[in-house]
Amino acid sequence: MSESAFADRIVQSLLDTDFYKLTMMQAVLHNYPNVDVEWEFRCRNGEDLRPYLGQIREQVERLSELSISDAQLGFLEQISFMKPDFLRFLGLFRFNLRYLDMGVENDQFYLRIKGPWLHVILFEVPLLAIVSEVRNRNRYPQVVLGDAREQLLRKFDWLRANASADELAELQVADFGTRRRFSYGVQEEVVKVLKSDFPARFVGTSNVHLAWKLDIKPLGTMAHEWIMAHQQLGPRLIDSQIAALDCWVREYRGLLGIALTDCITMDAFLRDFDLYFAKLFDGLRHDSGDPVVWAEKAIAHYRKLGIDPMTKTLVFSDGLNLPRSLEIFRALRGRINVSFGIGTNLTCDIPGVAPMSIVLKMTDCNGQPVAKISDEAAKTQCRDANFVSYLRHVFQVPSEE
Repeated sequence: MSESAFADRIVQSLLDTDFYKLTMMQAVLHNYPNVDVEWEFRCRNGEDLRPYLGQIREQVERLSELSISDAQLGFLEQISFMKPDFLRFLGLFRFNLRYLDMGVENDQFYLRIKGPWLHVILFEVPLLAIVSEVRNRNRYPQVVLGDAREQLLRKFDWLRANASADELAELQVADFGTRRRFSYGVQEEVVKVLKSDFPARFVGTSNVHLAWKLDIKPLGTMAHEWIMAHQQLGPRLIDSQIAALDCWVREYRGLLGIALTDCITMDAFLRDFDLYFAKLFDGLRHDSGDPVVWAEKAIAHYRKLGIDPMTKTLVFSDGLNLPRSLEIFRALRGRINVSFGIGTNLTCDIPGVAPMSIVLKMTDCNGQPVAKISDEAAKTQCRDANFVSYLRHVFQVPSEE
């Protein structure tokens, strides 16, 4: 019960990442193998990470030692949409640290990535996990796995006490907690306990390494970067969301059909999400703004297109916990299928621990800026204010007050 939450190596394997990085990586290999991108790290809560630079660098350098094993390749081969050419490429893949730059600038820790999209796409999740765990092992060295387990079991008790048997039979929850986890050890412990003891329906994890190790379904489709990159990959900005969705459809032929809606805004997304896409995609993912208001828009849109909402699924992944998930579930139950991906609240919720608020976001594609506006003003992200203004104008998104 007193096993430390920390181990020598933070990132366990090439697969110690979110599944959607692999699904996007395959699509990049097949469609955009020569596109260059840039990424930048941001600590939203202004925490001083300079003291940890040496330890972060040491763990980052160890990324170049990682390669995929035959057993892990065998696991991926069982997934129908993972193509042989991509798996051969993944078998040869190594992290190349020349694409990564980090240090101290203007009295702040910085981390930037610049290189071919295909070769840098896997950096994001392990780098965030490294920053998070290095900081946590310095600030909370006393934490043991039992602390995380007991906190999780308390949540299970709450859920049993507050949800009916019928609700528990329908409530679907997945682990989406790799990037801001307290530590790898804590995430593994959490997923093990979810698999064995979760009182509702535990449907899988975004972490491919844990899915392989614990024989669980890996979950994930696309991230903001997929749609953002298309802002500089197509002929017209107004067609960028359509181009991103269309390319995804051609790549996966109706599989992996959960579309992310808030790269611009939900309203702008629905204008592009016509009957063709609505039929081909299994559902939508929410990542910003009021989740119930967003869901009502989705339900109304499906109905307008003559599609029964009960044939579609909404996935929620924005800062959730079990009480909030249950609240959303009850608001939508019987009207559309729902599923919940919970991240930080599962893998970094330990008494006395303050989770980090860190992101690593694409800033440029082919040397030009890309942006995420989202359904929440605080989540707007772009290095170029003029480009954001232009994006808002093109997609008819009102400026922030």
